[in-house]
Amino acid sequence: MPVYPATAWNASCSPPGCWCRDRRPCYPSDLTDEQWKVPEQRARPVMAALTIAVGRPMVHDLRAMCDAVCYVVKNGIEWRALPVDFPPWEAVYAFYERWNGRGLPQALITRLRELLRQHQGRKAQPTACIVDSQIVKAHDTVSKKTSGYHGGKKITGRGRHLAVDAEGWLLALVVTAASVSDKAAAKLLLIKLFDAFSTLRILWADSGYNGKPFARWAKTVAAITVEVVARTSPHSFQVIRRRWVIERAFGWLMRYRRLARDYERTTANAEAMIYWATIIIMTRRLARYETGTPPEPRRGAERKRPGQPKQTRAA
Repeated sequence: MPVYPATAWNASCSPPGCWCRDRRPCYPSDLTDEQWKVPEQRARPVMAALTIAVGRPMVHDLRAMCDAVCYVVKNGIEWRALPVDFPPWEAVYAFYERWNGRGLPQALITRLRELLRQHQGRKAQPTACIVDSQIVKAHDTVSKKTSGYHGGKKITGRGRHLAVDAEGWLLALVVTAASVSDKAAAKLLLIKLFDAFSTLRILWADSGYNGKPFARWAKTVAAITVEVVARTSPHSFQVIRRRWVIERAFGWLMRYRRLARDYERTTANAEAMIYWATIIIMTRRLARYETGTPPEPRRGAERKRPGQPKQTRAA
């Protein structure tokens, strides 16, 4: 069912019945003008080079395409359920597949991470990382070939293995079946880290990565020292040194409903969904830094409708 009546816009896009060039940001997942300026400087040249390299030129608005992908990632809907003010879902999914196949989300994350680290007073290239894993349930659309059973958490699904820097920004990502051990997936992570960064010297992890063989392998292959940060009291809540950073990163990702459960048919698409959620998180944080805007409170703030000025609460 359409979210907006068909008479809300004039069809200015070349495909009949598409209003993507006249749409206005109206969903919480849409990027504001300040936030769109952050990825636009890189997205438009990349899109121009992509259309020259292979495929037909994209006729839909680039910002509407990005907002449509963000809508799917944030709200966890099916591609076919996109509202009518976005481009047709077939075009959005083709755009999504095209960018993922070229590795453009990873390149955009790299650029955003460098800018964020500079704003936070750090060097562009990290020297330390934190590694951890997360097990999520798999939907019935996930093939049994790419999912497995995790005996410890009693979950049939997939494992997300992340490496983040000291600020929590994504460095590398591997999605495997839940039955794959942390140490086996960590070796794949280290290979990606070694290919992308030559400055890493130390890796913090939990007791699941403990053991001399893995530490010796990391030191020999990637010249990275593995330091296990274990709990001092296993049955009580505590903020664990260094490891709380990646736990916060998992908390950021779980705010996006498409990531609450794994719906993707391939591990490549599962990784792409995490990349797009990371792009949204980084873009909004970088826009706050560049504009000096304080973060909006998640609770207790006045709600405003699209197109209406924000009202202040009466004393």
